[in-house]
Amino acid sequence: MFDWNDLKPFLAVARGGSTLAAAKSLGVNQTTVARRIEALETALRLKLFERGQSGSRLTEVGRDLLAEAEKVEQCAKALQTRAETHGRGVSGTLRVTTIELLANTALTSGIAEFRQLHPDVQVDMLISDERLDIEGGEADIAIRFSEDMPSSSLVARRIADYPSALFCSRGYAERRGAPATLAALCDHDLIGGDGALASLPGLVWMFSQAPGKAPSLRSNSLSHMVHAVKAGLGIAPLPCAVADGDPSLVRCSDLIDAGQASAWLVTRRELKDTPRVRAFIDFIVPYLRRRAALTSSPA
Repeated sequence: MFDWNDLKPFLAVARGGSTLAAAKSLGVNQTTVARRIEALETALRLKLFERGQSGSRLTEVGRDLLAEAEKVEQCAKALQTRAETHGRGVSGTLRVTTIELLANTALTSGIAEFRQLHPDVQVDMLISDERLDIEGGEADIAIRFSEDMPSSSLVARRIADYPSALFCSRGYAERRGAPATLAALCDHDLIGGDGALASLPGLVWMFSQAPGKAPSLRSNSLSHMVHAVKAGLGIAPLPCAVADGDPSLVRCSDLIDAGQASAWLVTRRELKDTPRVRAFIDFIVPYLRRRAALTSSPA
């Protein structure tokens, strides 16, 4: 077995073209470089360089092994970088994306507590109801709502289930009355979704109870939909964790079985054990679970 340390002079000679140039780049004497190249050739039982007055030129075998030696060098640098990251502790920038509704009702307060524990972590919030490409590096962590997570190279952790029900504003209920049955939805203003929100399971279910009913308003933002309901524009399925605690809203239905969504924390596999990401996951998942448990209500 060859000595891995001999790969450094091998790479230096290949790049510098001579043992003298390699010695200067490595900060050692020329004799040491020559001795280590000889030791590597002996261990591998291969001739790596043709030596002449003009310097050292890679043999065909040397050229073939150069690419593999460079891979070893890259891995060593990656290990060094990762070790330095761990050595620095919990610090750096963390890019987190989620929908505006969760950011405003629960996540931001959680980040405030997280920053008290880890003041050297800068959290950049990327608020969007559209899903950013985590695999492509658009964010480090996403908190998403879905019935389940599709198979991918991403690492996902289930946080909590968030049931929903139909809600209207108290003013709407006083003016129009709350629907006594699901069939009565046909006689009420229903708020619909646009864009990605159009396929929200709770919305699909609501309009299936009122076939042919046109929405009074469409929105591509769940956060805006909450405000539209509060403004008296109609009825919509809303997360109970948000709407049940709002005195201006009235629940108009039982929990919607088809409307329950789960919150998932998603990140890239290579990031999950870096200090800043691991610290955030270990804090925010139980934090959001506690918030969800406090706001869950069956009726």
